[in-house]
Amino acid sequence: MDPFPDAVPRSLHQKLRTAFVGPQLVAFLPALMLGAFWFGGEGLLLFVALIFPAALVLGGVTGTSDRRERWPADAVTGLPLRKSLLGHLERGLNRARRGIGHDPVCIVLAIDDARQLRARHGHVAADHIMRVCADRLKGMLRPEDLVVSLDYGKFAMALRGGKRMDLESVIAITARLQDAVTQPYSVDAARILVTASVGFVLPSRAPSQTAEGYLLAAENALEAAEQSGPGSIRAFSASMHRPRASTAFAADELVNALENGEITAWFQPQISTDTGELTGFEALARWIHPQKGQVAPAVFLPAIQAAGLLERLGEIMLFQSLTALRNWERAGLKVPNVAINLSAEELRNPKLQDKIRWELDRFEIAPGRLTLEILENVVADSGDDTCTRNIAALSRLGCRIDLDDFGTGHASITNIRRFDVHRIKIDRSFITHVDTDRDQQDMVAAILTMAERLGVETLGEGVETPGEHAMLAQLGCDHVQGYSIGRPMPFSDTASWILDHAGKLPQAFPLKKPA
Repeated sequence: MDPFPDAVPRSLHQKLRTAFVGPQLVAFLPALMLGAFWFGGEGLLLFVALIFPAALVLGGVTGTSDRRERWPADAVTGLPLRKSLLGHLERGLNRARRGIGHDPVCIVLAIDDARQLRARHGHVAADHIMRVCADRLKGMLRPEDLVVSLDYGKFAMALRGGKRMDLESVIAITARLQDAVTQPYSVDAARILVTASVGFVLPSRAPSQTAEGYLLAAENALEAAEQSGPGSIRAFSASMHRPRASTAFAADELVNALENGEITAWFQPQISTDTGELTGFEALARWIHPQKGQVAPAVFLPAIQAAGLLERLGEIMLFQSLTALRNWERAGLKVPNVAINLSAEELRNPKLQDKIRWELDRFEIAPGRLTLEILENVVADSGDDTCTRNIAALSRLGCRIDLDDFGTGHASITNIRRFDVHRIKIDRSFITHVDTDRDQQDMVAAILTMAERLGVETLGEGVETPGEHAMLAQLGCDHVQGYSIGRPMPFSDTASWILDHAGKLPQAFPLKKPA
């Protein structure tokens, strides 16, 4: 449908208003007044003299108000934007609350890899596809429905609710919408094919009865569909509900942040519980936004994942970590190891091993000084042959493999041995109050016993108090990391921390492990 349901009659109304009450009437005013006097005498002349100035004023006022009531439109498709959709949804919800209608349905559809169309076919062809796609969606909807543009290749629709708007009927509607936009596009005698993913929310499943709640739920459903593969359709469910994170930043803003050095590696120290000496740093991504200040990792990391930029982030973290190792060495500072996190997306890259080997050779750093942290659930679910080959190959190369967040997944002992895991990082959930909670102590002790029998080192992460630190040392944990040791810091602060920590060792350490 048109972004304004009454676009055709409104256009006619505007033309008539312009003709009869617009400023153009000024050109004909002398002739009108002469005719009025000739045919109607002074009475009609007086009437014309009073009425037509008022008509001119009315024309100016109504013209101004009409311009004001128009919403901003997307530059490529001409569709209205997010604000229009929220207003449309809110009006539908208000009508339903008053009992004069049904709750609306919100659908979000995205062309898969829409921005890649520009790279493959040029922006002129890609923009043409977006415009045709928008027209197809409008043509599929009723006059009382609305379609808007959320982002390049991403559209949202508000559909008027009804008694028959159940799950089955909405799935059928989304399938027809999907079929319409995936029909071939003709560009310069070429046929271009696209796929589209769809997410939607039913009124009965919306996390909140607000326009924002509906739209966020539909976007979360779309994200779940995109994660399932191109061309998927997903309905929102409670398990998808989470705070807005992936849509907090546009993809272009994230790319700029990565390339302009706003997102960088910060380093958190890891120390030995036996000697207190520094055993390494973990590199953690931090974003200092030029306007917003420091952005929480819980906010920007999901956004980076949603934008498909995890591999680029991984490249930056690897480069900056190896640069840090080289600079510490040149400064005469002893840092045995630095750890970086590998995402599932990176592990699926068949060239990952070659990339890491090339960087190690370039910096002339021994593989054993680089630790690769892999989440336990990635190892547990490593049915992907590429992931398995990469982990095994990097271990053979000499890189150390850490199993991160141990205890939260279901990695088997077989996987620990198969991937030649060097160290397991005991999840923070087991470390909290370990100095005072007997159950926590028993759980950690069991993990440590298993690790010892497997010949695997251990690290307690998220250690926030001296008591937790002391108890882990007493139980036999090899390494600790957390705020009680040191917070993540930019590289520029690491040298002073290393020197300061080394100066405190004679007084504070070692915390001896039991013989």
